[in-house]
Amino acid sequence: MATKEAFFDHIEKGYTTKGDYITMGAAMLEGEAVTNALVKVPLKTLNRHGLIAGATGTGKTKTLQVLAENLSDKGIPVLLMDLKGDLSGIAKPSPGHPKIDERHQKIGIPFEAKNFPVEILSLSEQDGVKLRATVSEFGPTLLSRILDLTTTQEGIMAVIFKYCDDNKLPLLDLKDLKKTLQYATGAGKKEFTADYGRISTSSTGTILRKIIELEQQGAELFFGEKSFEVDDLTRIDENGRGYVNIIRLTDIQDRPKLFSTFMLSLLAEIYATFPEQGDNDRPELILFIDEAHLIFKEASKALLDQIESIVKLIRSKGIGLYFVTQNPTDVPNEVLAQLGLKVQHALRAFTARDRKAIKLTAENYPESEYYDTKEVLTSLGIGEALISALDEKGRPTPLAATLLRAPMSRMDILTNGELKEVINASKLTKKYNDVLDRESAYEILNKKIEKAEAVAAEEKTKTTSRRATTRRSTRQNPVIKVLTSATFIRGVLGVLKKVIR
Repeated sequence: MATKEAFFDHIEKGYTTKGDYITMGAAMLEGEAVTNALVKVPLKTLNRHGLIAGATGTGKTKTLQVLAENLSDKGIPVLLMDLKGDLSGIAKPSPGHPKIDERHQKIGIPFEAKNFPVEILSLSEQDGVKLRATVSEFGPTLLSRILDLTTTQEGIMAVIFKYCDDNKLPLLDLKDLKKTLQYATGAGKKEFTADYGRISTSSTGTILRKIIELEQQGAELFFGEKSFEVDDLTRIDENGRGYVNIIRLTDIQDRPKLFSTFMLSLLAEIYATFPEQGDNDRPELILFIDEAHLIFKEASKALLDQIESIVKLIRSKGIGLYFVTQNPTDVPNEVLAQLGLKVQHALRAFTARDRKAIKLTAENYPESEYYDTKEVLTSLGIGEALISALDEKGRPTPLAATLLRAPMSRMDILTNGELKEVINASKLTKKYNDVLDRESAYEILNKKIEKAEAVAAEEKTKTTSRRATTRRSTRQNPVIKVLTSATFIRGVLGVLKKVIR
């Protein structure tokens, strides 16, 4: 009993906060929840980023749902990447269940069913608020890193953007970029060479192929207007709750290039738009990136460097990033080192590689006199997790095997009718779902090429006409030619000579 009391004091002391917080659940000792030994995460440190990891079926998505709901309840907007399609239920209250009541009784907090304000966003042809960005907003550096260009090719991309800026050619979508690349080594070759130096045809050909590869993953749906304004992610409803913005990504799991392109552009736009905040008492926005390994799976070294840089810097803007994946080893060490909150669900040891991963994972957590971390990692049940957070002074909290609270909203997807109801009620749908196709680089350059071709054709016609006129003016009449020929004149003189004699 003394051990249980000591453990309770250990958890209570480690998780006491002066400011506002989110309750994750109750700490467990020897596999049993200790009632009222509450594991709390201060709002002040939620911009220090985090990780939710664990094997399939251990409850990662429900943990994400719990965090999103509680953040919304505290007036903090959330952005969720929904790759499996099972987060839309946040828009409807939980129907409740005796097992949920039993779980909350063990934890020591009451259960309350609630729904939350939801926006359904879409990156593809699925219904929802359309997310788009222009090529110009990406800029040459970010776009080069996404396309994994060489230094030479990156220089060409910078020249292309400079030419478009100098000549007021809007780069809105990928067809604008492709047209400008083709113009640089085709009809506009002399112009480019005179002002910006010679551009290699082989280099522009390589860049074009990489753009086409991006298009094949559906990027043409993402690049264009109207550009999504990231400030719309930070809306609060009339009850003071933050909106839960859910991006439906169920149809792009096999298109990691598009997913990483979108994520990097979104983070870059947020970083560029949001003001510096320093250490506030609460974050401005929290982003949950489900199936995070898709970002890192095919990322180049340059792209990984860009992600690492953004992760380090974006917290000063009041933004928290939370990566959701099966194994912490899916996330690069440089990124993992930046994560303050770690929620680790069970891992399964089926192979030698799995056992090695469990050992590495255990080493990422603080040591505890109450747990053998490696053993706990393989024995956690569904809805249980090892938690390590940061207190209000930025120090690691005690490691706690935690019985997690249940989601207050529905733990399944909305029906098609319910989904349409949410989408139709959205103000953002009306704002972003009309496709704009104003005059841009593609149309302007086409007109320029057509005009140049028309001028060239007219010049060619004039030249041909002048040559024909010259030929006609120097050609003699056949009769005159005969009468003035030397042979004819000699003949006539000969006849006259004979007549005179």
